[in-house]
Amino acid sequence: MEPSYRLRLYLLTTMVVMGFGVLLTRLHEFQIERRDEFLQLVPGNRTETVREPGIRGEIVDRNGITLARNNRQYEVTFNLDEIRLAYLQQREPPPKIQRLKNVAGMTRKSSEKDIVAMVQATTLSVLAQPELNLFRKYSTRDMRTHFLTHGGLVPFSYSRDLTYEEFARFAEHNLDLPGVYVNLRPQREYPYGALACHVIGYLKQWEKGDVSERDTRKFDHYIGDEKGIAGVEATMDDILRGPEGEKSIIKDEKGRTVRMSSYTKPSIGARVQLTLDARAQYLLENTLRLAGRAAGVVMDVNTGEVLAMASVPNYDPNHFIPSISKENFDAYNKNAIVAPFLNRNIAAFTPGSTMKIPTAIAGALEGMASRSFSCDGYVTYGNKQVGCWIWNQKKGRHGSLNLERAIQQSCNPYFNKLANTIGWRAMVNGCQLVGFGKKTNIQLPNESPGILPGSRTWRSNNPSASMTPALTAFLSIGQGDTMVTPLQMCAMTAAIANGGNYFQPRIVKSAVTSDGKFLIEDKPKLEVDLIEAGVKKNDMERIRKGMWMAVNQAGGTAGSLKLPGIEAAAKTGTAQTVDNGKKSNNSWMISFAPYENPKYAMCILVQNAGSGGGVCGPLTNLVYRGLFAQDRGVRLPLQALTEVKGNTNRIEKSIDISPEMIAAVEAGDTSPIDPAQLTIDSPSTSDAVLGETGNEIGADLPAASSTPVAPEMPRPTFTPEIDEEGSVAPTPVAPSPR
Repeated sequence: MEPSYRLRLYLLTTMVVMGFGVLLTRLHEFQIERRDEFLQLVPGNRTETVREPGIRGEIVDRNGITLARNNRQYEVTFNLDEIRLAYLQQREPPPKIQRLKNVAGMTRKSSEKDIVAMVQATTLSVLAQPELNLFRKYSTRDMRTHFLTHGGLVPFSYSRDLTYEEFARFAEHNLDLPGVYVNLRPQREYPYGALACHVIGYLKQWEKGDVSERDTRKFDHYIGDEKGIAGVEATMDDILRGPEGEKSIIKDEKGRTVRMSSYTKPSIGARVQLTLDARAQYLLENTLRLAGRAAGVVMDVNTGEVLAMASVPNYDPNHFIPSISKENFDAYNKNAIVAPFLNRNIAAFTPGSTMKIPTAIAGALEGMASRSFSCDGYVTYGNKQVGCWIWNQKKGRHGSLNLERAIQQSCNPYFNKLANTIGWRAMVNGCQLVGFGKKTNIQLPNESPGILPGSRTWRSNNPSASMTPALTAFLSIGQGDTMVTPLQMCAMTAAIANGGNYFQPRIVKSAVTSDGKFLIEDKPKLEVDLIEAGVKKNDMERIRKGMWMAVNQAGGTAGSLKLPGIEAAAKTGTAQTVDNGKKSNNSWMISFAPYENPKYAMCILVQNAGSGGGVCGPLTNLVYRGLFAQDRGVRLPLQALTEVKGNTNRIEKSIDISPEMIAAVEAGDTSPIDPAQLTIDSPSTSDAVLGETGNEIGADLPAASSTPVAPEMPRPTFTPEIDEEGSVAPTPVAPSPR
């Protein structure tokens, strides 16, 4: 073939290919990119389908007090594609904007239709009229991104903070503004502010990824549902969301609404009733504010219901509705140690001597509850010496002890010897039986299972480690790798209180649909009967009696809990930890009351504090006084709570609560508790008083971090930052006749 012929053939082929390329490009432009524009020019009506979100169900406490509700929200949205089409009907060509795009790793300039310029010319110039005065500053960057991402499928939210008068003005001129919609939508509100925030949680707005391909094909306009990302709002999200609504609107060839052909209203989601008592919750939260970082949980010993659950510091979930500024969110997160989003009740901490109660249960299961062991001041394991507090403070010894006295005086050597007598496997079995080393499966997100040395999980994570006598001894007194949650401790304490029935902890009491169908029924769930599992009733009573002696007999570590007219039982704990790089303690108290016919179980934890008896005892005492006052008919207060930021200050030894504060709580007029009536005693721990204040710290025990790693929170909806371009109102013009 001659070269000239091959050249002509090559040129002809190239021209054909280029021609097809141009043709395909134009076909794509006309059939895809400008399809809606040309459809507008076709005579005749068309139907558009709109998806509306369901109405979120309310969250109430056990007595019907509303903790999360919906308020009316007047919102203005733009259908940016409709505004674009209206602009093109009046003006040609469309305005362009130059953007930089990353294509195959290279930055290139591209020209795109500028939706902001079109909105300013056709819509905002009308809203800026003095008689309307409805222009709002906005983020032009957010609008451009929204248009490129969603087109006309998803409305652009222009303003959510309209007053009723502004809403009326918008509605009056709505027909003059193509693509502008005025909506009355529910907006979440938490009427009591920070109260129970870690239990209730908060919401975020829906996002592009929430729209399925099916819905993209089905709907011309899509408004999604807010979704819960913390607390019960997250775990109960599926049933709190109401069924979606759908309407079909007939529009003419110019995009004007002719009529609505069909409409299915959105429905209301389920009403979720919590087990919480809002007034008991208020009492507990106010009490814990007397400490810098703390957790507290109160349970009904006969049902497993959580009556109050508080964590300090906390946050106000209203700050996330409908969105939160990045600055405010960063302010919440700036101190990882304080960790305001962490629900400390379901986070794991070193338990210290409170672990002696599950050790006693493990011993009872092996028939060892009647066994006595001697306390010579310490026990030596290889090169490790585990000392008793009486040895560490005055070189004393407890001598021979039975189980009751060992619990009362919190003797380390007794429980070290008991644990190694039954062996680490029996220890693990007994602790797992009452919920340690695994999640309780309460209806809250991010619950920690804790760490139970010797368990299958622990062995899998520590393949080179073995349960030596020293590690078994550390487990028996809640040191070393041992980590538990306050909720686990409280649930175990409730089982001791009621004589051996371990109920699964519950935070959701029931859930009922708008038509009366129960999605969650109010039924306690018995997980384990310790008596059937092998604990003798007499041995269970030994454990209960030891906890009673700790409060009510001289030499007990929990004497600060002693209540007038009501006998309580308790066990204290003081765990050696490291806090912010410094040696510290976690202070604990687990308790139940009354001793006969018990009703309440409680666990209180304070980080970076002294002894459990000196710090947690007075706080526990105060909460019980309020609870029993309510049982006598006193009406406890309830009002909105502001958030508390917390602190890392150390409470060295004890908290002393004034008689005035006690009288206020018992009279039901705590609104709120006044920290000025509080005295924090801060001498050196070496000066700690024996017995009732109960310093139980051993010598040279392995210390864990007292600050658990907070779970990574889902990103909330951030408020778009208003830019300079979106801050300037365009020149006002009268609307064009339609």
